[in-house]
Amino acid sequence: MELESNTSGIEIKTQRAWLASSVELLSSMRFAISLLTIIAIASIIGTVLKQNEPLPNYVNQFGPFWFEVFQHLSLYSLYSAWWFLTIMGFLVLSTSLCLIRNAPKMLKDMRSWRDNVREQSLRNFHHKAEWHSTVPAADLTEQLSAKIKRLGYQFKVVNKDQATLIAAKQGAGNKWGYIFAHAAIVVICVGGLLDSDLAIRFQTWFGGKVPFEGSGVLISQIPAQHKLSLSNPTFRGNIAIPEGMSGNTAVIPQTKGVLLQDLPFTIELKKFNIDFYSTGMPKLFASEVVIKDHETGKSFPATVKVNHPLIYKGIAVFQSSFDDGGSRLKIKAHPMQGSNLASFDMDATIGGATLLSAQQTGDRGDFTIEWTGFRPFNVENMVRDGQDLRAVNPNENFAQKLRSDLDKHSGSAGKNANNKDLKNVGPSMQYKLRDKTGQAREFHNYMVPVQLEGRWVFLAGTRESPNEAFRYLRIPADENDSVNEWMRLRAALADPELRAKAAEVYAKRALPASSAQSMQSQLAASAKKGLGIFAGEGATPKLAGYTAIAGFLENIPSAEQGKAADVFMKILNGSMWDLWQLARQKDGLPVLELNEKRAEFLQLATAALSDAFFYGAPVYLQMTGFEEIKASVFQVTRAPGQNVVYLGCLFLVIGVFAMFYIRERRLWLWIKQEGQQTSVLMALSSQRKTLDFEKDFEQLKLQLGVSDKGGNSQTETPASNEV
Repeated sequence: MELESNTSGIEIKTQRAWLASSVELLSSMRFAISLLTIIAIASIIGTVLKQNEPLPNYVNQFGPFWFEVFQHLSLYSLYSAWWFLTIMGFLVLSTSLCLIRNAPKMLKDMRSWRDNVREQSLRNFHHKAEWHSTVPAADLTEQLSAKIKRLGYQFKVVNKDQATLIAAKQGAGNKWGYIFAHAAIVVICVGGLLDSDLAIRFQTWFGGKVPFEGSGVLISQIPAQHKLSLSNPTFRGNIAIPEGMSGNTAVIPQTKGVLLQDLPFTIELKKFNIDFYSTGMPKLFASEVVIKDHETGKSFPATVKVNHPLIYKGIAVFQSSFDDGGSRLKIKAHPMQGSNLASFDMDATIGGATLLSAQQTGDRGDFTIEWTGFRPFNVENMVRDGQDLRAVNPNENFAQKLRSDLDKHSGSAGKNANNKDLKNVGPSMQYKLRDKTGQAREFHNYMVPVQLEGRWVFLAGTRESPNEAFRYLRIPADENDSVNEWMRLRAALADPELRAKAAEVYAKRALPASSAQSMQSQLAASAKKGLGIFAGEGATPKLAGYTAIAGFLENIPSAEQGKAADVFMKILNGSMWDLWQLARQKDGLPVLELNEKRAEFLQLATAALSDAFFYGAPVYLQMTGFEEIKASVFQVTRAPGQNVVYLGCLFLVIGVFAMFYIRERRLWLWIKQEGQQTSVLMALSSQRKTLDFEKDFEQLKLQLGVSDKGGNSQTETPASNEV
């Protein structure tokens, strides 16, 4: 970054060639421009790639190989990377040397009148004009001096070579623009370095500070080697505070672990307020807090809003985001396997964990439930392309339907960017179910039934990894808007004795009383086998639901598969109805009368039972109540370089304004008495030759030459040089 067109740097006289070359390179324009290019490219990367995210997020996004590559390049915290800060330091050094080398010459040039020119050198100027006048030289000198003064020029009159030279200049302050612009780069970079984490790095390198990599430990129990003192000159950290709680320690993320920054005051969150748009996006959120000074003990209330930070003792407290502060949930757990396990209630706290024993689930091992999220309401798009969320393809054949699994009967809970039908589908919770080997599966369950395709269903989402979308099991709501009837049918399907009894009841109901006993026995056997296949009885590997039926039908000749499938499904649907009624009788409930609504429920329930074998959890957790507790996430910063950067921005504005709006002009008038006439030779120069300059030159000729009626005016042919 040079102040002149010369791209070379400072040349020093030394016998060490390497030293002279290094100084010349550091102070050269080509080196500074190269550094600026690298910083610009790095800034683009830092803008596109989210910075300071949890490392697992980058693993999921880029994969193990590229994750390692990008991590070695420090792209996840680019603006605090050692190489980025090093480039910034060299840019400061290079631009400073450039400024030191050229600023004195520019200041000297601004003060100079350039009155050492000769007549011949003026004739070599590109923009020149010459005329004669009958006015004596002394009088003409006074007249021209007055004119150029009125035009805003500063001038100096010099007598030389039996002639008079008027050297004038206008807009010499243009060079201040170059000086301020280059100084702005230095000041802004210095401010950026002051606000970087260099101070924290020095403390980790030389001060014995070590990032803390543990979890689940109280801040008061963390050793001092992981904490930064109040004298730390610069930092940027986060602090999450639930409603009714307080905090005075910020968390500063590091590549591995975190550092804790003590604050000189305590922030107590009284209330967190949030408004939403109709789309469910946050519209406004603000925190009502009380600040207590540790030194004086005084307290005062304040409100922290987005873009309206609280600044106290040189520390800015920004409203960064919001989170759950440990909402308390009421949960009812429904076992998803076996027939003798009863539902049970449990309490949950977001951010906590609950042990799920093998006795409760009927599984072979214990599980741990990690409660990760809660939302009091969810605004979802319930229409896709003008149709319901998941339209069933009418051309799909039966075999395809039988082979469909959880991906078909489940899908998006209603999220589609092109949809226009926005509805609040109620509260939801998110949790992870972790087995004894450490493997976890994530779940997302809605509290109330959602209307999809004109039917009310409970959505139970599942996914195996965070980079997957949730797939939703759709449990039909019964006449009491609950999952009880579906759970009753599920338990009955898992009971071999009840399946056998349902098959017998179905055979007697399906055939007239006059039918032969052998026909009833044969139909009962077919119904029992169909229920057993659907329940996954005796399958190795275990197959159940429609997938198991499809596998069974593949053993039948293809020409007869369609007819066999129709008979099979008719028997299955009829026996499932009787199974449901027997389950109700077993629980002391009356038998239901078959109607269209209950037939539709049974169809949906059967499809959901088929999908449930792919659910991947021993229990279905249903939220029955909640007490929401909000938490506010603040970003606390101490940025001493902020004002320095503002000063640099001011310098940059002044510099750009001066360079673009202050036009430098140099004017010379060579006045010489030649007998009875006086000749005037005018020359004009500028740093940049523009259309405006051409107009100024033509106007200046008229104002200085043609205005004298006794003279004449002419413009000479452009010369080849200019000095």
